[in-house]
Amino acid sequence: MKKGLYIAGFGIAAVIASLLPVANQPAIAQLLNSGATFAQNILQQPKVNLNLVADKKQLQKDAQGKQIVSWKALDSKVVVLPGDVIRFTVTGKNEGNKAAKNMNVTQPIPQRMVYVLNTAKASSNANTTFSIDQGKTFVATPIVKVSLPNGKIEERPAPAEKYTHMRWNFNQELQPNTSVQAAYEVKVR
Repeated sequence: MKKGLYIAGFGIAAVIASLLPVANQPAIAQLLNSGATFAQNILQQPKVNLNLVADKKQLQKDAQGKQIVSWKALDSKVVVLPGDVIRFTVTGKNEGNKAAKNMNVTQPIPQRMVYVLNTAKASSNANTTFSIDQGKTFVATPIVKVSLPNGKIEERPAPAEKYTHMRWNFNQELQPNTSVQAAYEVKVR
């Protein structure tokens, strides 16, 4: 019983201490004022909104028989079949009023799709890395170990089927009301 009384007494002392004035202003008022400052700081932070768009690759031939590539936005009417190529485009726009620093965009490769090697691009100076372990680690060129018929183990670039995620690290600050864009292609299995 003494232990419970001690804890309750400590709680009452904490409430009383919070009501004591500091610099001629009650502590509660100071907390409320600091909350307003905190809220104002949150409003002045960078606010980057991300938007993901998917397009289906379409191949057509012109009058001379030359193949032309076009992209059709995916919607509920577009049919996707195995072998089709889809381009995902991620746009990040800073809608805050401060620059966003060290912005990273990580994108998983959807299930039942395979990354099309060398299609990851970015609109600005971005460092692109990839994961083959469900996003635990990222490197520029993923490597796998392959057992050869003679029993030796050799390291080789990972095949497209092993890629699970990609990440763009945008090295420059993203100023307010500006955007960056990154895209990659996948093939439907």
